[in-house]
Amino acid sequence: MPKNHQAHRTNPDNHRATTPPRRLFSPVKPDTSNRGRSTNCPGKCILVVDDDPTVRDSLNDLLVSEGYHILPAENGQQALDLARKSSVDLVLLDLNMPVKNGWDTFEQLTRDYPLIPIIIATARPNQLFMAISAGVGALMEKPMDIPMLLRTIEKLLAESTEQRLARLAGKQTKFHYQPSKPRRD
Repeated sequence: MPKNHQAHRTNPDNHRATTPPRRLFSPVKPDTSNRGRSTNCPGKCILVVDDDPTVRDSLNDLLVSEGYHILPAENGQQALDLARKSSVDLVLLDLNMPVKNGWDTFEQLTRDYPLIPIIIATARPNQLFMAISAGVGALMEKPMDIPMLLRTIEKLLAESTEQRLARLAGKQTKFHYQPSKPRRD
């Protein structure tokens, strides 16, 4: 998809067309704090944003068992508030949420904290091109493959600052994608 392409998406909450999240095109000063400078090791803080308490609790249990510290948020606004107050190393973000939807939350997080990798985890179909054009670190469709999720988290935490900034600037970088598995009835 060309960089300048202004694809529209439909927001199911209000049924109006909106533009996709903007990508950072201007140079970003390197972050001198520890925020976003992660290495491939447990103990990192993951912000889990999903309005479904069952999903949040399941991801919390899984990620805590892997040694990660979890900050749960039930909507985008709560996620932004937590990101302002805490040092977050990675965000696992749902798209369909009340108060502030996933794409709006992604845009704000990326603007405020460009070095924090974000994994979009969604049941919403047809988000691949939007995710790539926005500079998302990974797109995982629900139901998620747990071993793949854990590998993706490790890879994104191990990324260099240059790799993260390149992705946000629209340069070709490694993109992690896991489509939903077909359901067997």
